[in-house]
Amino acid sequence: MATHDLALRARDLVRIHDAVLAGTAPPERPRAVVSRSWSRVIGMGVDPDGRNGRDPLLPGEVDERRRTSRLSLVIDEIRELLLSAADASNYLVVVTDADGIVLWRSGSPRVKRQADGLGFAEGALWTEGAVGTNAIGTALEEGAPVQLFSAEHFERAQVPWYCTASPIHDPVDGSLLGIVDVSGPALTLHPAIEALVTASVRLAEARLWRHHGERLEQLRRSAEPLLSGANGPLLVVDDHGWVAAHQGVAVRDRVEAPRADRALAVPGLGLCLPERLRGGWLIRPRTSAASLRATLDLSTSPATLEVRGGDAPWRVALSPRHAEILTALGAAGRGGLTASVLSHRLYGDGEHQVTVRAEISRMRRALGALLATSPYRLGEGVDLSVVGDPADPADPADPGDLSGRNR
Repeated sequence: MATHDLALRARDLVRIHDAVLAGTAPPERPRAVVSRSWSRVIGMGVDPDGRNGRDPLLPGEVDERRRTSRLSLVIDEIRELLLSAADASNYLVVVTDADGIVLWRSGSPRVKRQADGLGFAEGALWTEGAVGTNAIGTALEEGAPVQLFSAEHFERAQVPWYCTASPIHDPVDGSLLGIVDVSGPALTLHPAIEALVTASVRLAEARLWRHHGERLEQLRRSAEPLLSGANGPLLVVDDHGWVAAHQGVAVRDRVEAPRADRALAVPGLGLCLPERLRGGWLIRPRTSAASLRATLDLSTSPATLEVRGGDAPWRVALSPRHAEILTALGAAGRGGLTASVLSHRLYGDGEHQVTVRAEISRMRRALGALLATSPYRLGEGVDLSVVGDPADPADPADPGDLSGRNR
């Protein structure tokens, strides 16, 4: 779009912005993404005419966030691509973390000075709640790329700007790492900026994936002595469950992320207790003679579950409802219980099956392979004993032994 056309569009957007904030009918409706954002920031009490809180961090705090951010692995590639464009003298490249804190800022010294006057500097908080509608904060809220021009920003101080931002995710676990943004004076907006930002994000995510592969290879090499001396099937995985090495078992690229405080069910291995390695985990099946001995103590508040079967016991606190469900599953034995039966036992009718499924899902996040599904039951090899006096027995009509054995 030519500079003349950009200027005309900027004037139109100012009219829309002013009308909406004045509560009158705008000459045209703002774009949907802008309308949603304006509604959010108005609800948060952001002042379009004020200097809202940037809350900048101290330099030492910014350095610490940079040091611990995985984006530090790819920041050079991001800047190299975005600052190599012919019109890079007219904009800034900004990268934030997932909280919206500006960690890196590069580009035109002239535009940097203008951004300093806006408080758009390293360490600044650039969320919608802090500074109103802006591409960084709105991309965080929307979970999608956002480009804003002129008075599509909420703060009037940001009207002279454009900004194009895209979330960047860790390809290893899908988590949000931060936002890549290009910002500059509104009338210098180039139509290729949006595609350039998208390309930089894809490049960075690809580089992160290659780095992940390198880390898996390092883990595989460090585990070679263990693999050469081990008998039986096993896996070596990283903290996210990605397989670095395997022996005696066919596996996919990834299994459930291991945790030291819960059992893990792996196809081909059965029930496993992960063992910590440097940089990862060793996963191998329990011996055939072993079982996981779980004791649910209902006399404590909250109820506690202690599990033995590995090198050391582990414990987890359970809510009254989760203790009630576990007690019922222990009493049911290998046959288990359906969502309908659990609904009747817990709520007195069969109308709460969705709630039951949600509760079981939350329990499985805490207990892992101690619970199995279809039907709901104790996992294979789990021996549960219930002690103490439950405040609300799961099945008052069945006062029998509540010890469930499911081997």
